[in-house]
Amino acid sequence: MATIDPRALRDAAGCFATGVTIVTTRDQGGAPVGLTANSFSSVSLDPPLVLWSLAKTSRAAAAFTAASHFAIHVLGGGQQDLAQRFASAVPDRFAGLGQSEGAGGVPVLPGCAVRLECGTWQVIDGGDHHVFIGQVLAIDAPDEPRGSLVFLKGRFHEL
Repeated sequence: MATIDPRALRDAAGCFATGVTIVTTRDQGGAPVGLTANSFSSVSLDPPLVLWSLAKTSRAAAAFTAASHFAIHVLGGGQQDLAQRFASAVPDRFAGLGQSEGAGGVPVLPGCAVRLECGTWQVIDGGDHHVFIGQVLAIDAPDEPRGSLVFLKGRFHEL
């Protein structure tokens, strides 16, 4: 079997434009946890399932693997700053955002293109990543489309 260079695989996968999300939960002490992820996908309509993945080396991995619920916030046009905030090492990513509580008490952010509140259905070993499958419990999708924030070849773009 041929050995695949991880950087080459990352570059190849980066040619596929993906949506940008922020995923939130609470850690075992009740503190809000959130991060930017572009590994989101729909899995099933019946039951309603979605997935996303997280590197096992992430500082947030323990919080998400122990969580009974999480929320996925699909970002729209004009939300690149929010995506960068949750992708950075900002001490309090939630400061001043006016979040409320969703299913299972997870923090939910206002103003996103779509928000999916999920119960953790399954966590699968995906090599160097955890793959989280969530059952959608609630959907918040405004009537007015706001465009999409996408990630392609290592950069944000708006559609």
